[in-house]
Parts: sequence; structure tokens; C-alpha cells
Amino acid sequence: MSESKSPPPCSTTSNSDGCVQHDKGQQLQDRQAVSRGSPCTPASRAFIPDRLSVSRRLRSWTRWGCRRCLSRRCAAPARRPLPRLPTMRINVDGITVYFPYEFVYPEQYAYMVDLKRTLDARGHSILEMPTGTGKTVTLLSLILSYQLYRPELAKLVYCTRTVGEMDKVLYELRRVLAHRDKCFAEDAPARAAASRKTLAVGLTTRRNLCLHPAVSSASSREEADALCRSMTASWARGDPEDIEDVGGRAPRRGTATNGSVVRMTGADEEEEGGAPRALTAAAAAEKGLCEYFEGYDSEGSDAILPAGVYGIDELMAVGKERGWCPYYTARHALSFANVIVYNYQYLLDPKVAGLISRDLARECVVVFDEAHNIDNVCIDALSVAIRGDTLTRSLRNLATLNARVGSIKTTNADRLADEYARLVQGMSIQGILPANQDDVGRRRNAADVVQASPVIPADAIAETVPGNIRKAEHFLRFLRRVIDFLSKRMKLPHVQQESAPKFVHALLVDVQSDAKPLRFCSERLKSLLTTLEVADAAAFAPLQLVADMATLLGTYGKGQSFALIFEPFDERLPSIPDPVLQLCCLDASLAMKPIFDRFQSVVLTSGTISPRDMYAKVLSFTPVVSRSYSMSLQRNCICPLIVSRGPDQVAISSKFDCRGDKAVVRNYGMLLVQLAEAVPDGIVAFFTSYTYMESILAMWDDMAIIKLLLERKLVFIETPDTIESSLALDNYRRSCDAGRGAIFLCVARGKVAEGIDFDRHYGRAVVMLGVPFQYTESRVLRARLEYMRDNCGIREGDFLSFDALRQASQCLGRVVRSKADYGIMVLADKRYVRADKRNKLPQWILELMPEANVDLDTDAAVSVSKAFLRAMAQPLDQSAQLGTALLSEADVRRLAEKDKVRTAALAEQRQNAKPVADAAPEPVQMQMDDDDDLADYLDTVAPDYDDEEMQVLEETEAQLRDS
Repeated sequence: MSESKSPPPCSTTSNSDGCVQHDKGQQLQDRQAVSRGSPCTPASRAFIPDRLSVSRRLRSWTRWGCRRCLSRRCAAPARRPLPRLPTMRINVDGITVYFPYEFVYPEQYAYMVDLKRTLDARGHSILEMPTGTGKTVTLLSLILSYQLYRPELAKLVYCTRTVGEMDKVLYELRRVLAHRDKCFAEDAPARAAASRKTLAVGLTTRRNLCLHPAVSSASSREEADALCRSMTASWARGDPEDIEDVGGRAPRRGTATNGSVVRMTGADEEEEGGAPRALTAAAAAEKGLCEYFEGYDSEGSDAILPAGVYGIDELMAVGKERGWCPYYTARHALSFANVIVYNYQYLLDPKVAGLISRDLARECVVVFDEAHNIDNVCIDALSVAIRGDTLTRSLRNLATLNARVGSIKTTNADRLADEYARLVQGMSIQGILPANQDDVGRRRNAADVVQASPVIPADAIAETVPGNIRKAEHFLRFLRRVIDFLSKRMKLPHVQQESAPKFVHALLVDVQSDAKPLRFCSERLKSLLTTLEVADAAAFAPLQLVADMATLLGTYGKGQSFALIFEPFDERLPSIPDPVLQLCCLDASLAMKPIFDRFQSVVLTSGTISPRDMYAKVLSFTPVVSRSYSMSLQRNCICPLIVSRGPDQVAISSKFDCRGDKAVVRNYGMLLVQLAEAVPDGIVAFFTSYTYMESILAMWDDMAIIKLLLERKLVFIETPDTIESSLALDNYRRSCDAGRGAIFLCVARGKVAEGIDFDRHYGRAVVMLGVPFQYTESRVLRARLEYMRDNCGIREGDFLSFDALRQASQCLGRVVRSKADYGIMVLADKRYVRADKRNKLPQWILELMPEANVDLDTDAAVSVSKAFLRAMAQPLDQSAQLGTALLSEADVRRLAEKDKVRTAALAEQRQNAKPVADAAPEPVQMQMDDDDDLADYLDTVAPDYDDEEMQVLEETEAQLRDS
């Protein structure tokens, strides 16, 4: 038999970011070799979709895998090796920043300067960094170097949106830390030896960080949490010494009879039998418990991770090696870590932040990466929607709890009495634990806590729980009256919208109570679930949803920040009854204000966070630094185009009245067909919605446009189903790797638009078909628009345009992920030509969009695209970028000296201008010159105009010129 040979190493080229690019023919050869059982080389390991994560409902869109063979069967190590390149030491206003690359981009240096200004001022900032310019590594380098010189800076809390983004951040973090520690040891050996090594932890959900086979294979997050809780809660573990012979519940070891917690000494443990509370792995498996949680709990306060960077793979490896639960080990490590990387929800959602992030110090620096949608995340965190079946299941939950309370009254009434005494003393921050609990008590009871309250004001933490809900049976009766009131409201035959104060007044009259009990409903229910030792908390999610709504109403019911909207059916499907009652948060600043007040510096950063002043208004804060950076290029690697007409000169648009126009639909199709002929490899096209995409594709099929597309490239479609979309994405990448080329039809605001990168040959062109406005008939959207108009000074048209353009910008940014990459960006809609739309695009895109590329027809756009691709086909000379797009240490020093001179000159000008300004006469009202355009003046203040209105403006302008 002939011996199987491994494939030869693939030909690679490295760009300035250390990215590895592979030859397509070699990729095909590697896949054929893998099918015969031969592994790929480690250098080819990169991000690809993971089929295993697909079967688990896509816990993340991207995981470490092999891009060359597109398989996880590859025997090569999963860790991508850190490339060894020359590095830099950059002086940023007195701080030495250890940068792990040989050169730095000018925008990276400017980003460091502004980031340091933010940290020095202990304020907040909004920074827009162009896509593909190394935002993550720049931010990590500056803050980690800043920690060396400012030890008072407690932690870096880095918030991401997905697990894939968290993995990318941790990868860059390893590189930055390795370079920083090495250089710092060379520059200051004594200080380096005395300083504490850095610990960085990435935290994600239990299902992603679980070694127990039952929990890790759960089909949903809720099911995984319920299984974990059933094996780790204190009552489920039930040590023999904690249970009396008569069947009653004795006080837990370390807990006094009055409910307070005392620290147990070694003598106390020896006196009670000397055995630790945690079970061995064999005993835990025999009792149906989690051996890893028992191993973690047996270590106590010694379950501390050594210095290093711990992502999912590292935590799982430590868990297997030491027998610790990776999830609880990571949660415990948050108190000691210097860098924390986790999802937005762990900080913005009060229900999660109350458990995970409650111990973070004020001196922390919080970074929200990809923060262009942060206002929507804040709104969702404080909004609740209740449907008819939710109330039905809530009534069943109440019946179950009533039965359990009655049973416990006859078997172990002391448990209810202890809870009542604790509630009389006052509600702690967790609601179900004594307020004076120490760290050991918190660790041992961490598995008992379901989640924190959706919101508990600081003045309510020390208050006693109202008397009418202290007893379990009284509280359940109160919830029953609340549910009855909501049921009556959901029987209305028509749509109803009312303010929160009006709704709360009607609720309190009906339940015959004041507003104070509403504030404590969520915490009181969690306390009861813990007292009753309910392991499957997910089964009581409907009742918890009602309690969360009551808590939000009791807290914010006096203001105008919330609205109650009842809809008996969906307007798009009026024949199907689907009643829903929504408590809509209208003010995004409610979730962000505690973050801004609590931490000294919060950084909002993204590649598409324009216009920045809109974010400051929506989130109600004043940034100390707000800046958008240009992209320094030796050659223009992106080609933004605005196509407003088809080859027949008919204007194209996704406006509602144009969607059935066959000429518009045909022009969109022919634009894609001609681009498929001119552009190699992959093309990504975004539609405004799934409904619009379905209607367009049906008409394209009738016009034989789909057939024309298939003759040129393969076509793949994103669907609402996550598994189908992931498989389509996988096959799209395979087609691009094979050289066949493909078109991926996606939807703006979908998963592909937010979390998937189409770098290199996976995306040589991106086409935005239409303007992705929200569904403007939504009552929730209308209520929010009215609130922002009245309270934030933001007009409806401005916000709608802002929201649509940030979604379009996010779609465009998917195609270019580094300066060595290149791609075409096509905005296909006549409305993009107008200044009020176009000016809301990121600055770095506008700077690369000359006027000649605005208002093109299809033929002109294809001609420009061909010329751009010919220019990009020329080899890139890196030496030509030195001193302009790439800066060495000497270049940075010269740039810093110029900045100092410029700053001193500006300060002198301000000082000299002050006495002149004091003596200046009253300003004269600005007059319009003959060359000024009236429409340009009105574009800055007017919402969207129809064609007839624009014609009136043009006629008025002409009359003014003639006069």
C-alpha cells in the first residue's frame, strides 16, 4: 500500500497586519488531501463556520477551524500561530506604548493620542476608526501600556457582540501582552519583576463553557441553564449534614440560625466531620450532580487561574486538567482579572449585570466595540413584550407555586419563616441572599441565583419589602391580581397606546395597592423560587416576565420614558389574532446612564458610528473626545459608487411605490448581472428586508435574470433560518475557494450583515440594493420617534435617515477588512445622491468617493469598477507606503513634534483672539450668495422630500437667481 502523503505547504503572502493569504489552487489540493485523511498545515488555521455549532443552534457564527479544507477534521493544531514580526515602542504624550508590529498607520497613532486624552480626562469618548485599520490592536496596546504607568487603572472591560469577535480580541490580546511584557522587562527590569502578571478572561454562556455532556448538548440556552442549575444549586447537592433526620431543613454550614452568614474555620469543619462539602467526581456522578462544579467548589478561594489569556479553549482545557467548572471558574476570575472580554449584555442588561458585573470598580475602562447599534441594545434590555399564551402559562406557574407553598407549610415552615425574617430586615442587592454575606457565601450560593432584577434603584436596596408581599401567599395573590388586570387589557378588540403613568394608575386602582410593591416584584419572585428550591427556573419564565414588567412599571411609571402599546394582531397579517402587550423603553440613555456614572471612562468605538453627535444626543452624554479618522492609503483600495439609474435611464429605488415597477426591478437585476461579469470571486448583495428580497427574486425568476446570474456565478441566499443561512455561507465560501465565484444574497439588519466578514476573495464587491429604512408603520418606532423629538430635539426624518445609513454602512464595511484587501462598494438607490443621505456615511467612505462616482447609471458604474479592478491587479509595493500609509518610529517622532508645534500655535491664536472677540461688534446675519444653492440650505434642516417638492424648491431657487 502506498503511504498517504501530506499536502505540501501552501504558498502564502503576509500583509502588514499579519494576515495569511493562500493560493486558490493549493486550497483545492488541500481539500482533496484532507478527504484522503491528510492534515493541512497549521498556518492555514483561520475562521470558518463550524458545523458543530450549527447543530447547537449556532452558539457562534465563527469558530477556529481550517479555511483551506473547510473542515474541522483537520489534524493540525487549532491555535493560529503568532507571527513574529519586528515591533515598535511609540511615545504617546509621555507614555511608552508597546505596539506589536513593525509599522503603525497614521490613523492608529491618532487613535492612541485621542484615547489617552480620554483616559487622562477620565471622561467618555466616541471614536470612529476605519474598517481594516487595526482598531482592536491599537486600543489594546494603548490601554495595556497605560496600565503600566497608571497602576490606578483597575481593569479593561472589553464588550463585544459575538463569540467570534471575542476570540479575535483574545488573539490580538495574546500578541500585545507577549510584546508588552518582553519590552517592559528590557526597559525596566526591576519594575517588571515587581509588577503582577496580567490575567485576561473571556466569559460567555454556560453552554459554551460547560464540560458536562448533558448541558453542553442542550438545544437552547434556557435548557442549558436549567440543567446546570438542577445539578449545582445548593438544595440539589444536599449534603447529609445539612438535612435533619425528621426531613426538615437545618441551617447550612456557615449560616447562623438568624439567616446571617459566618465564616467557617478549619476547626469548625473538623468538628462537623472534617469532610469538605464538595463531592468526589465518582460520588457526584453517582448522585447525578456535576463533577466539575464539585471540583471547583472544593477548591474554595484557591480556584484562581494563573496569569495568562483565557478564552473558551483555554478555560475548557483548565477545566479538564483540574476538574473545575470552566464557567464558574471564569466568573470567579472576573474579580482578579486585569482584562475582561464579554458580551454587551453582561454590562447593559440589568438582569445579567447584577450577577456578573456588580463588583467592578469605578476605575475600570469600559470599551464597547462595534457600538454602532448600542442604542438598540439598550432599548431591548429594558423592554418587555407579553403575549396571550404568556399570561396563560403564568397562571399555571402561580398554581404550581401555590401548591409548593402549601406543601412546605406542612413539612418545613421554617424555610418560609426564615425568608420572611430576611425580607423584614431589608432586600439585599441580590434579593435572595443576606446583605452581609461574604465572598465564600457568594461563591457557594452563586448557582442558586437565577438572575438579577431588571432594575433596582439604589434607594430601594436598603428598603424593607412592603408588608403586603412579604409572605409568600400574599405575594402570589398580588401577582394574580396583576395578571388578571393584564388579561383584561389584552381582550380589547382595537389597538391602544398609552403612557406609563396612565397605565400604572389604572393598574394600581384595579389591584388596590400603591406603586411600591411593583418595584420589588422581580426580586421577590426570585427570592421565593430560591426558598422553594426550584431547579427548573426556565419553566417559570412567563411569570418572571410578568414580574419584570411590574418592576419596570413601578420604577419608571411616573416618567415618559416608557409607553404601553397593545396590538390585537400584526398589521401585516390582520386576519390572524396575535395579541401582544409591549412595555417599550423609549430612552436608550436609561441603560447607559448607570454605566457612564459608574465607570470613569467609557469608549464607544466602531468603523461605522456616524454621525457621532447623534449618538451623544440619543445616549444623553457629552464626550470629551469625538472624532472620525481618515484612512491613509498609498492607493485607494475601496471604490464607493452611487448608482441611481439603470441602463435605460430609469431611476432605481426601493421606495414602496417603486417596488412593483418592473423597470426598476429589471434594472436592479441587470446591475447585478453586469457586476457578476466584471467582478471576480465573490459578490455580496444586501436587500432591505426578507419580504422585499422574496418579491424581487420572484420577479427576477420571471424575467430570467436568475438564469443569467447562474450562468456567471453560483447564487446563495440568506434565510431567516439560522442553520440554512450558515450552510449557505459555508457553500458560498467553498465556491469562492474553488474559483467558481458566487453571489450571496443577504438582508440588512440580518446576522450576515452584522457578524460575518467577507474579506479577500470572499467579497470583491458589495451591493446595497435600496435604503434599509425601518418599518415606519411600527407603533413602537413611532412612539420612540415622538419621544426623541420632544425630549432630545431629534426630528423623525433625521433619525430614520441616520438609522438607515448606519445599517447601509455596516453592510458596506463587510467587504474590506485590511488595507491589503480591496473591494467595490455600490449604493444602488437614487436617494443616496442627496446630500442629507450621503453625508451620514462614515467620513472615511466619503473621502474616497469623488463626485464623479456619484449619480451613475449601470454602464458607468461597471466601467468604473473595471478600471478599479485593473488598478488593484498591479502588485502592491510596500516600500512606497513608508512615510505616508506606514509610519516607523522615526516617522512617529516627527509627527509628534509637528503636533506639539501645531498645538502650541493654536493655543497662542486662541489667547490672542480672546481680547479681539471681546471688542468685536455684533455679528451680521449671514446672507445667501448668488452661487449658493437654496436646496443645499434646506437639505440640512428638511426631512425626505418627494420629487414634486424638490421641483418646487428648484423653481424657487431659479426665481431668486433671476431677481
